[in-house]
Order: sequence, then C-alpha cells, then structure tokens
Amino acid sequence: MAIFSFLLALAGAFSVLAAPQGIDVSSYQGNVDWSTVKANGVSFVYIKATEVPYTNPDFSSQYTGATNAGLIRGGYHFAHPDISSGATQAEYFLAHGGGWSSDGITLPGALDIEYNPDGAECYGLSASGMVSWISDFSTTYHSHTGRYFIYTTTDWWTTCTGNSATFASNNPLWVARYSSSVGALPAGWSYETFWQYADSGANPGDQDLFNGDAARLQRYAL
Repeated sequence: MAIFSFLLALAGAFSVLAAPQGIDVSSYQGNVDWSTVKANGVSFVYIKATEVPYTNPDFSSQYTGATNAGLIRGGYHFAHPDISSGATQAEYFLAHGGGWSSDGITLPGALDIEYNPDGAECYGLSASGMVSWISDFSTTYHSHTGRYFIYTTTDWWTTCTGNSATFASNNPLWVARYSSSVGALPAGWSYETFWQYADSGANPGDQDLFNGDAARLQRYAL
C-alpha cells in the first residue's frame, strides 16, 4: 500500500511537471527577456492590459515580445467594480488590448476579480451585486469575442459572491492558490483551466500551470 501511494504521488508530480508552464506579468516586470523565458520552458503568458482608468504602458512591447518569442499570449483586466459597470470595463478592456482572435496563439481575455487593493474587500457590493457586475462584464466580453474567462481565488469568491456557481457552466477558471496543490475550487467548477501557484519563481511575474498538455493549450487558444 505504501509503495502504491508513493507511485501515485510520483505520477502526480510528473503530471504537474509535464503541464505547460506559464507566467503572468504587468508593467511591474517592465522589459522582459522573452527569449530566456521561452528557453526556460514557458509556453504561455498573460499580460495585464487594463485597470480602469489605467492602461499598462508596457503592454504593447510585452505582447509583441511574447509573440516574437513564440509564446501563446493574452491580456487580462484587473476589475474595480466600485468605479464603473461591468459592461463599461469590458468595453475599455476590449479597446486596450483585451481582444481575442481564433489564431491558435491568442488566449481569451481574462477578468481578474479579486481582493480590492484600495479599500473594502468586496468593493462595497453585496454578493448579489457582485454576481450581477461579473455577469455584466462577462456577457459584454462574450458578445464581442465568443469567449469567457475568470481569474479569482476561492477565498475571495466565497466571501464576495456568496460562492456563486452561476458562472461555472460557461466561464473557464483561472484560480490563484500559492501552495503545493490547487485545493478547493469555487462552487460549480470541477476543475481549473489555469492555476497560479506562486507569485515568484524562475521566470518573471507570477507562475502558472495549464491543466492539460501542449496540444490542449493550443486548442484552448483556438
């Protein structure tokens, strides 16, 4: 039994190592050496595009550099539900780097909805109000691209949406948990598409894993 448990753990470790490695960056990382990142085994990157009324001044150079290095890439929007509607912020994101095309190298734009860095954890919204805001953003983004995507943490989601399962049927999940395992997921999701497992590592920015193999990652981009 002990040997069997060891073999299961070993298989799990190899599975994680085989999963496509990724990072996510913002203007904080500035000028990234993308050729080194690629040589280090990174397959994909998410780049911060917007945070109303802010746009990442390095987004274009980071996006182009990642593209030229052969990485699958996409943009993300840091949400501020206390500033404007979900639809307004989705439109802003789309206009400043958040678009998507089915070219096999573009990841769908992600809604980064998490702890408020500047005030009340849930941005002053009730759980139902937060669910409505996220729905407004997601519906608007989907109407332009045909895609959805949510980044969050299980703790924040549980606290600020009442652990809503509303989005699990159509929004892929990018979950953040800095640990040796992904842990419990928000309600409704049976698996994560991406896992942000550390806020630093061998490569710039946060460290991520895709839940699948390289071929599946490319299909997801398509």
